[in-house]
Amino acid sequence: MSSVLHHIGLAAPHFVLVLIGYALSWSGRWPKAVSDALATFVFALAVPALLFRLMSDPSRLPPFDARLLIAFFSGCFITFVAGRIMGRWVFRLNGVEQTVLGLGGVFSNNVLLGIPLAKATLGEAGVGPVALVIVFNSLTLWSLATVSVEWARHGELSARGFLRTAKSVLTTPVVAGILSGAALGQSGLTLPYMIDEPLRLIGQSAAPLALVVVGMGLFEYGIKAGWQIGAGITTLKLVFQPLVVWAMARALGLPPLETQAVVLLGSLAVGVNVYLMSRQFDALQGPVASSMVMSTAISAITTPLAVALAGA
Repeated sequence: MSSVLHHIGLAAPHFVLVLIGYALSWSGRWPKAVSDALATFVFALAVPALLFRLMSDPSRLPPFDARLLIAFFSGCFITFVAGRIMGRWVFRLNGVEQTVLGLGGVFSNNVLLGIPLAKATLGEAGVGPVALVIVFNSLTLWSLATVSVEWARHGELSARGFLRTAKSVLTTPVVAGILSGAALGQSGLTLPYMIDEPLRLIGQSAAPLALVVVGMGLFEYGIKAGWQIGAGITTLKLVFQPLVVWAMARALGLPPLETQAVVLLGSLAVGVNVYLMSRQFDALQGPVASSMVMSTAISAITTPLAVALAGA
């Protein structure tokens, strides 16, 4: 019990920052253009700087363990299938809507919530495993979405869709920062102080600003129509996925730190990418928005609880 309370205490200030972001937007004095600009800064500069600097120094990273990726993404696939089954038999959705519901159960808010919470609950060592998952996360899950939607719509797959997805993911600032930082780290070169220190200072702003951005975004989405499906997505995301990921990590004998890292990622709130997918595929936009708000509020308790139990 003390471990659970300890992790809740570590995570609580970070969710207070989410609440502050929500309150700023609610006040009406911070227009949407401000939150958009702040989000652009976080995604395009602050988080990439943090991850580039982390990956450029291999001594800051734990040893690479393929079981980390196997545990997380096999858990994602099982959860996605469970979501499609839920969509078909519980909510009577069509194939595209089933895909969006399933993705809601596996696509976490890894960058905006995962990185700050990993630093708070697991320390600097916990950011390395999170960064490794982030590299493969978007490409893997966007590809899964592409396959599922194209099959549902046309009964066939498109190489063009895969290439478009790969290009989009690999050129995002966050993934580019991770890959370029890793390349520098493997080269044996080190950053001079005049470059490393500004990157460190910018990277320090990533965690608090990311959480404020989450709160601002939640005010924009709100709890809209389709809250029943939103509640189903939230249950899939906050209960089913972390349990499956934990079971896979245990089955593979993953070390404690890496186990807590993948469970943390699996237990996070529904990510904004799912909302972007729902708009792109024109399916379940209201329920996905509802699930983002509900899952973020509830995960303030369930994510620290899951991390604590995974480390018990």
